[in-house]
Amino acid sequence: MTKAELLSCVSSKVEGLTKKQTSDIVDAVFESLSEAICTGARFSYPGFGTFTIKERAERDGRNPRTNEPIKIKASKTVSFKAAPALKVALNVEDKKAKKEEVKEEAKKETKKAPAKKGCKK
Repeated sequence: MTKAELLSCVSSKVEGLTKKQTSDIVDAVFESLSEAICTGARFSYPGFGTFTIKERAERDGRNPRTNEPIKIKASKTVSFKAAPALKVALNVEDKKAKKEEVKEEAKKETKKAPAKKGCKK
């Protein structure tokens, strides 16, 4: 989903907001989220998940062009762990999709030519 798609989706769900107002609100939410993660090292939203800062240690690597060994500096990155409710929602959607695939496959199987009734000698 792109930012434009997100803004369109949010503005359609909340009555009385223009797309400009929706854009300002979404930008403020993500700015606040970024600040919370950077200063508090953790941001949790119940039912959605938790963002945390993970520290990567310095490690050895290779330059792909020259194949020379190099040192990769220690760094920080953001990690996301989905809430149980989100995981359940994802799995429900997967099950629905799989059921639809099975139904479609069954339809294809029944449309195939009928099986031969006997063996020719």
